[in-house]
Amino acid sequence: MVHAHGARIRVEGLQPAQVLAALVAVVFLVFGIVGFTRTGFGDFAGHHDAGFWRFSANPMNNLVHVVTGLLGLALAFGSGRARVFGWLLFLGYGVLFVWGLMIAGTITANPFANAGNPLDLTASDNWLHLGIAALGLVIAVLPARRRVRVPEEAADPVTPADTNAVSGTTVERSAPVGGAGTAEDQAAEKRGPGLAH
Repeated sequence: MVHAHGARIRVEGLQPAQVLAALVAVVFLVFGIVGFTRTGFGDFAGHHDAGFWRFSANPMNNLVHVVTGLLGLALAFGSGRARVFGWLLFLGYGVLFVWGLMIAGTITANPFANAGNPLDLTASDNWLHLGIAALGLVIAVLPARRRVRVPEEAADPVTPADTNAVSGTTVERSAPVGGAGTAEDQAAEKRGPGLAH
């Protein structure tokens, strides 16, 4: 194992959370747009017989899908932002799952009974929302691939054995701190740590 003063851990490259967030966002967009072709725009929050397999659809539900898809595509362009999208899916669809259980009568106390059922939720929708919430949690906690950059003068020799296959962390040498370095390294030093990976 390499120990060095001044080593930096960076998240690099396209992360699994970004790919999964983008795929989920595209699926939401497709179902939202196709849903609008099936339900139209009339009776916006009412019941429609046009749905997908066992799942209900109405224009308001389709709008939620389109907005979720657009938000997911916007947030999939960064590792930290993709994880934020995962947390939003987890929280938002977790709340929809619980609200659907209240509407179905599984949970008897429904403080939102006067709101009705504007998304036309059914029992099948509840289980779908639970699955989407779980998928959001997976996106939020997927491990990132990291690379450790070690300054030349501060490191022991780096060998191929320094790659940790369990955590996905790779160790590589970089130019000395304060030295020439790559343009990316210099920009990262100016920017500092943060969500922009």
